[in-house]
Formats: sequence, structure tokens, C-alpha cells
Amino acid sequence: MNINLEEIESRVSFHSEAERLAGKLGMPRGLRQGERRAAVVIMHGFGGTMEDGLSRAASRLLAQLGYVTLRFDYRGCGESSGARGRVVCEDEVADTLSAVSFLECRPEVDPKRIGLLGGSLAGSIAIQAAGTDTRIAACISCGGLGSGETTLRWLHASSEAWQRFSAMIEEGRRRRERGETMMVPRFDIIPIPPAIRPGLPAGAIMEFPFEVVESLLRLRPIDVVGNIAPRPLLLLHPAADPVVPAEESVSLFRHARQPADLHLISNDDHFMLAEDSWISLDILKNWLKKYFPPTASTA
Repeated sequence: MNINLEEIESRVSFHSEAERLAGKLGMPRGLRQGERRAAVVIMHGFGGTMEDGLSRAASRLLAQLGYVTLRFDYRGCGESSGARGRVVCEDEVADTLSAVSFLECRPEVDPKRIGLLGGSLAGSIAIQAAGTDTRIAACISCGGLGSGETTLRWLHASSEAWQRFSAMIEEGRRRRERGETMMVPRFDIIPIPPAIRPGLPAGAIMEFPFEVVESLLRLRPIDVVGNIAPRPLLLLHPAADPVVPAEESVSLFRHARQPADLHLISNDDHFMLAEDSWISLDILKNWLKKYFPPTASTA
């Protein structure tokens, strides 16, 4: 891709509840004055930033295809305000919907054609948001969770690992009763294999307050994924994902209604849509052309 993000993006900020969220708004080349295009909100993963590999690669591809794009830092992450590391799932849904509201007011955006694209936890947040807000016209989840509890049980599969995880939860609840906040290391929550940890973006949060763990246990986009139809849904997932099992996207697909597409990709690790993920990028490009083109005249 020959798109230079620095040439097409401008820094923006918008509010979500009491927090100020930092973002980058991308305008495609060739956008005429008065023209309105489809837009995509691009969301980063668990405790990451808008500079992660998926966000940058997706922004380049979508700009090349003619979309307005918005990538942003969730509250408590990157350059946004909020208690650092407090990435509660319900708050991230609210931040996502605030991003949609921000785009609705932009003169370059068709307010009826705003989509979401997220990877890992953000893929689940995208589904949760689209399943509860009909303003969202299309939803793309890359390696998302259908159930936070199911995924955490899979990640801590041995009896010893689940016992340690359960003990951590009990300790966190005891401390909360005493008015204390317990911080939990990232890999005690989601044990990413060392071989793929370089995929984490610079500035990724490595410690989270205990309430983040409880919010992950509550997360169940599988309960609302069926509400997205008749709006289109694309589920991409690495077939051998070591962080979120591919069965999570399979379960989401089974609970979705048409139009929904599921693709399991054999040559991607958990951090999808990197610059060399040609299969995933081609699938995304062709799906967008069919279901969510950048201009209404080509729909």
C-alpha cells in the first residue's frame, strides 16, 4: 500500500461521557467538496493504542478504497483521558458509540453509512455496539470473543491455571470490599505466548485494575450478535489463534443471522491485518465491495 497516513489524517478529539478521546481522522484522496462517503471506526485491542498494526493497516486499506476513517484511543489508553488501564468493556462500547456520533456530524460522512472494525477485544466491542445500536451500518470483527468467560476459561485451561485465576478473582473482590484497588498484570489475565508478544503496540498497558477482569467475565457479544442483521457482519479469525480460540468466532457466526460471513485464516497469528496479511486484507476488500462500498452510488 502506498498511502502515507500522515498525509491524509488529521488529529481530532471528541468526548465520551466525561472523557476526552484522542483520534486521527482520515480523508480519502479524491473526495469532492460536498461529497459524503461511508466511514469506518477502527478500534484497537485490549489495552492498546490507535497506533497498533491492525489500526494502521486497516486505515491505509480503507483510505485507498475511498472511505473516511477514524481510529482513536479508548479512555485510559494512549493519548485519551481517563484512569490509565481502566478499560472496562461497557465503557469501551460507550466510547465506540461516541465515535459514531462524532462521525455523524462530519460533513464528509454519510451518517447512514458508518461501520465498525475491531480486532481481538475490540472485535467483541464492535459486535456488542452494533448489536445494541442500529446506527451502525456494518460490523467487522477480527479475532473477537463471543464470551469473555469462555475465552478466559480456555486461556487458563489446566486445573492449576484456573485455580490461580479464580484465586486472583477472590483476592480482587476481597480487596474491593476493603476499599482497595488491586492491579493485575496483563499476562495474568490474557497469557499471550512470548513468540507473538512483539505484536503488542508500543505503549500497550501492562497492568490493569481488577474491575477490568470482571468486565471481561461479563462480556457476551454472542447474546446480541443476532440483532445485527439485516446489516452485514464479517467475522475473520486466525484458524490457530493462541489467544482467542477460533471457536469463538464460529459460535458468533452460529448465533448471527444473515448476511454474515466467517473466514478462518491459516497463516495469521492473533494480530490480524498486518501489512503482510494479504489473504485477510483481500477478503476484507472484497467483502466491503459487496456489502459496504464507500459511495452510495456503488452500493
